[in-house]
Amino acid sequence: MGSFSLVHWLIFGVIAILVLGGGRFSNMMGDVAKGIKQFKKGMADDDETPPQRLEAKRADPVIDAEAQRVRDAER
Repeated sequence: MGSFSLVHWLIFGVIAILVLGGGRFSNMMGDVAKGIKQFKKGMADDDETPPQRLEAKRADPVIDAEAQRVRDAER
């Protein structure tokens, strides 16, 4: 009573196809298949490219000559 048997699911599927129409159902399943293929292709493309290492560049220290002279004069 709590679950449906295989026969119930088959009858439900046939009624769904009759209500939605065969063409609409096949188009919908085709779109699902295309989505799965695109997902698999995207996952495969990610694996082919090696991870790139990010190089950190050191910033050149900015030396303010005037400020250096003032500090030296205060000592």
